[in-house]
Amino acid sequence: MRPPVSAVRAARAARIRTDGWTDGLAAGGTDLAVQGAGKRRDRDMAGHTQQPSGRGHPGPAPSPSPGPGPGPGASERVALKKEIGLVSACTIIIGSRLGSLPHCSIRSPTEKADASPSPPAGNIIGSGIFISPKGVLEHSGSVGLALFVWVLGGGVTALGSLCYAELGVAIPKSGGDYAYVTEIFGGLAGFLLLWSAVLIMYPTSLAVISMTFSNYVLQPVFPNCIPPAAASRVLSMACLMLLTWVNSSSVRWATRIQDIFTGGKLLALSLIIGMGFVQIFQGHFEELRPSNAFDFWMTPSVGHLALAFLQGSFAFSGWNFLNYVTEELVDPRKNLPRAIFISIPLVTFVYTFTNVAYFTAMSPQELLASNAVAVTFGEKLLGYFSWVMPVSVALSTFGGINGYLFTSSRLCFSGAREGHLPSLLAMIHVRHCTPIPALLVCCGATAVIMLVGDTYTLINYVSFINYLCYGVTILGLLVLRWKRPALHRPIKVNLLVPAAYLVFWAFLLVFSFISEPMVCGVGVIIILTGVPIFFLGVFWRSKPKCVHRLTESMTRWGQELCFVVYPQGAPEEENGPCQPSPLPATDKPLKTQ
Repeated sequence: MRPPVSAVRAARAARIRTDGWTDGLAAGGTDLAVQGAGKRRDRDMAGHTQQPSGRGHPGPAPSPSPGPGPGPGASERVALKKEIGLVSACTIIIGSRLGSLPHCSIRSPTEKADASPSPPAGNIIGSGIFISPKGVLEHSGSVGLALFVWVLGGGVTALGSLCYAELGVAIPKSGGDYAYVTEIFGGLAGFLLLWSAVLIMYPTSLAVISMTFSNYVLQPVFPNCIPPAAASRVLSMACLMLLTWVNSSSVRWATRIQDIFTGGKLLALSLIIGMGFVQIFQGHFEELRPSNAFDFWMTPSVGHLALAFLQGSFAFSGWNFLNYVTEELVDPRKNLPRAIFISIPLVTFVYTFTNVAYFTAMSPQELLASNAVAVTFGEKLLGYFSWVMPVSVALSTFGGINGYLFTSSRLCFSGAREGHLPSLLAMIHVRHCTPIPALLVCCGATAVIMLVGDTYTLINYVSFINYLCYGVTILGLLVLRWKRPALHRPIKVNLLVPAAYLVFWAFLLVFSFISEPMVCGVGVIIILTGVPIFFLGVFWRSKPKCVHRLTESMTRWGQELCFVVYPQGAPEEENGPCQPSPLPATDKPLKTQ
């Protein structure tokens, strides 16, 4: 759909202040909120292509004086609803149901906000439990030690969640790790974490989930061999592009997809755990007897154990998703820790008993030889209904891709709002209110990573970077205790909790680096490449005019291409019109052309 002529002209005539290549968005207010005026929605862009004048100082946008009511003269506000209760918070962490994605609504100042909950996507219980069991068992060397790794992984996740609960209520900002590290260690550390997330963590996780989707779809077609790599990558790419288009076109469609396809996840896990209990009650648990469970076919080294934890930690990734939307959580000081205390033990139970169920039907050798563990499990126990398992897992991973796409766009928005990413990534579509530039960047990075590695290497790669970032964030908790001891902390964990986590963190990173020096080394190098990027793109303010003009042209071109606008901060009062902040005297916009 071509944008209206008036909107395109407005985009070209927008006054854009290019203070560096990032032009941070206003830090205050509601995430992704566009405020404007006008009689027609397709003219929203005319008054809102004004680039914010700097971090925390949005520039003025022309807007008629609001009328007395919701008529043509009244200001309209396009804003994301931001009410996430305890149940929705638990579903974000667990990933058992999306409810509805945060979505935009257009309402006049006199209209009350819709109170329906709209949590973002969460994916702890997702594709990981269908991928990681093979990697955990391979590096553990026995069934018993593999199950111990799963239980211990849940315990370590609980320790990290408690630390994040304290940070989440002490620094109640959306953005999770990125917001906390930026607040505690400063811009460079926050930028490096954001850099690693945008280039490594989210794209690699998306690549792994996409490849898992294609493997489970193709496994029935190639029952006696591994599906061809080319076919798997083509199908993965098609799935990724389809869901990127869906998330760019309509949040409502993304909501429906998540709700429907999450049913596949619940069906698959219910079948696996239920059949596992049936097997145990019938006495089929030979591999779980202590004499067999700890019968090692290889002696695992400390490095192997570290890699086993990395494989298992991939399945637990997403436990910190709720911290990315703290500003949209109802009463975060109560609901954030409650959601953690409910969700993490439940996830650990599901993961442990899913693996127990696997071993009631398969020997360790059969599990290691399988390219799709759940499919092999279904063929063993479900007979004619074995087709249910690959279909269910495919639906689950399809929904997982959808959820990760949404969450990655949120992180890009937070980074652009702080001035650490190009402001183009903080724009949303003028009608659909979807962050199209951020989604396209994430899709492109995922497509590149999908071409350079196999599934289990990518898991080690992303898990190492994940744990590195988790540890730096929890180290920030100790630094914050030292730097700001008087800070109000509704939740204050015992210092033994972050200390225990950091001890495990150090062990994991050191021995993972020893076992996989190439994989871990590449990850560290990519993170360090962000240092010159930060100083050139963010820290260096007095750039030549040609750089400013180039940045302005690229931003305007991207704005016209994607038909997107810069969000503005929400008003102080829920039902009051927005009063844009004036430009500081020193921040003069470039002349319009």
